[in-house]
Order: sequence, then C-alpha cells, then structure tokens
Amino acid sequence: MSRWRTALVTGASSGIGREIARQAAARGVDVVAVARREDELRTLAREVRDTWGRTVEVLPADLLTAGGLAAVEARLADPDRPVDLLVNNAGFGSLGWFHELPIDREDRQIRLNVLAVTRLASAALAAMVPRGRGGVLNVSSVSGFQPMPTNAVYGASKAFVTSLSQALHEEVRGAGVHVTALCPGFTRTEFQAVAGSDVRSLPPWVWMTSAAVARAGLDAVTRNRAVCVPGAGYRAVATVVDLAPRDVVRRLTALATRASLPAPEAGR
Repeated sequence: MSRWRTALVTGASSGIGREIARQAAARGVDVVAVARREDELRTLAREVRDTWGRTVEVLPADLLTAGGLAAVEARLADPDRPVDLLVNNAGFGSLGWFHELPIDREDRQIRLNVLAVTRLASAALAAMVPRGRGGVLNVSSVSGFQPMPTNAVYGASKAFVTSLSQALHEEVRGAGVHVTALCPGFTRTEFQAVAGSDVRSLPPWVWMTSAAVARAGLDAVTRNRAVCVPGAGYRAVATVVDLAPRDVVRRLTALATRASLPAPEAGR
C-alpha cells in the first residue's frame, strides 16, 4: 500500500508528469492533475478511472499567471482535502546563445522553473509539517549539476531546484515529511521540441523512458532520498562531475553543448 493518499502533480498533461500521475494511481493514490491543457487532463482522468479505479481531480491552471498559481496554492492548503504528495514537475527549457534568446522567454522559464516550484513547495510544506506527514518531489535535472552553456538559464534553474530540495530535505528531517529532487537525464517527452533542441544526433543509449524516470522518482520520495538520479550511466556522470575540477567540467560541457549550434555572430 502506498504511503500517499492524494498526489498533486503539476505538468500532468504529458511526459514525466503524466507518467507519475499514472504510476501513482497504479499504486492506489488519488491524483490532482494540474496543467494548462484541460482536454489532456480529462483524457488522463478517464484512463486512470477506467484502468485503476482511482479518482483524478482535474485542475486546469497556468502557473505563469498569478491566478493559476494562487489556485494551486489554495488547493495544497485546503485542510478539508489534504494533499500529502506534491510533485513539482511543470517546467521548460530553451536552447541557444544567451544573448540571442528572447529575454521574455527566459523570464517565463525562471518564473515557472524556480518561482512556481518555490511557492508550491512552500504551500505544501506549510500544510504537511503541522500534520506530520507528506512529501514533495521536485523534478530537477542532471543539467543542474554543472553550468550549461547554450542551455544556461535552464541549467541554472535546475541547480536552484536541486539545492532548494536538499535544503528542505534537511529542514523537515524528523517531521514526517519527505523532500526529494528527481534529476533525470535525457528522457523521451515533448520537452526537447518545446526547448527547440535538435537531439537527432544523440545515441539511443542516452535516452530514458518517462516510465522509468517516474518509477525512480516515486520510489525515491517514498524512501525519503534527498536526490535521485535515475539510470546507472547518469549516476556515474553525476559522480564524475562532482569530483572533477569545476573549470574542467565547465569547458567539457561547453564543448559538448555548443557543437549543435552555429557560432554566435559578432559585430552585429
């Protein structure tokens, strides 16, 4: 039987978020599904009801709007309908030379990947800690383990999420509340298309499935692990990055990431 009764999952309309919602339901957990695309959420709700007999509460919300964010915060704070697992999954990335990218898009990326994660974690923990039970699973990325030239804001935002998660993990230690950062590598979702990333040249072995990542994340937050890196290969990379000199990591990452982009134009 699952430790959790009700899980609120952001970004539940596709990818890792959708798979976490499905696997939570398969473990006997009711779901509050949050995303902008209400039609996709209702399709998920029907699938969960018909396959696992669990309830999915559809909560359409755009976390980049004050109203959408406030609605999800209020749902997390509702004492009559307690949520005991928050999955902070909504987020997006961008690819390109920082000085050439539209700053409004980078601003939205920070507000979704950083501000929304922070506000929802705060709302969740404010309700969970007094109850003495609950969990927060923040979906971060291995991109947050090192600077990411050509993916600079995304990498920085995920470094924030991983650091925040580890700090909160320690803050609530002993309070009956779990906090985990889930740090996947390349996962087959809509993410790459939204980011504008051409990944056709990547070898098949770098890819993980949403199912494998979701399973690892749910297992990790149940066991109260501070950080979860799914996949043996990515765990090895994370270890090397942690031990190697920072300037070496930065240069190697730059060489690997900039190969997919034309050189930035000078003198414009």
